[in-house]
Amino acid sequence: MDSYTTKKRINKLIIYIILIIVAFIMIVPFAWMILTALKTNQEAISVNPFYIFPAHGWHWENFATVWKSYNFLILYKNTLLMIFLRVVCACLTATMAGYAFGRLKFPGKNALFSLVLIQMMVPGQIFIIPQYLMISKLGMMNTQFALVFPGLVTAFGTYLLKTGYEGLPKDLEEAAGLDGCNVGQKFLLIMMPLTRSSMVSLGIFTAVFAFKDLMWPMIVCTEAKTTTLSAALAKMQGQYNNDYPAMMAAATLAVVPMLVIYVIFQKQFVEGIATSGGKL
Repeated sequence: MDSYTTKKRINKLIIYIILIIVAFIMIVPFAWMILTALKTNQEAISVNPFYIFPAHGWHWENFATVWKSYNFLILYKNTLLMIFLRVVCACLTATMAGYAFGRLKFPGKNALFSLVLIQMMVPGQIFIIPQYLMISKLGMMNTQFALVFPGLVTAFGTYLLKTGYEGLPKDLEEAAGLDGCNVGQKFLLIMMPLTRSSMVSLGIFTAVFAFKDLMWPMIVCTEAKTTTLSAALAKMQGQYNNDYPAMMAAATLAVVPMLVIYVIFQKQFVEGIATSGGKL
């Protein structure tokens, strides 16, 4: 075995060790969450740093109590429906706007795209009051439409899809034009299918951001039957005392939908993140 091969194997071993350590660090919070969900409240608030596993048995009843108290089936339904509708609306509007900004020429194009960029630069909390007033005036409080409303359009998605369309060769549109395709046919039949990876990336980011959205669901959906997982978890925290095992059991149950979605669409997740070069 020559020195080059030995050095290559050593480098690969070092990389694997570093990846294992990083993976272990990332898994620790999830393991701690599950172990805390199986303890009593006295065990959960123990200050002993080596008190990791439950000492008086595994308390699976914490999951059953939380499941019955907060009706997780309704929370799952509200959250998954919100994620699905936001992803559909974001991909639909962003791909059309991105094609218009990236491939078409029309008066005021640069000025309108500047407005899109400005929207990306300001904090999203600025839009909460105007959006709340719009939902309130429409009489749509405590509805699924209220949850989806902020995700109907996305400035980030427009920018992402515009970049994707600009990266496609012009020869494709010219060839389609010679074959008699109009603008709509060029968009639907030629250009949009080629930006699939960008739309997958946008769908991933939109789904994750929708799942983590806390402030908006707490504002527009105050009823238990219309709220989402993130808002329900936030309401579990008390002012003077907390049932940490119940909170961790609820958090564990709340993670399940995203884990299932990731397992089903794992290939698309990896493809989308690798293509966009972004991170969650």
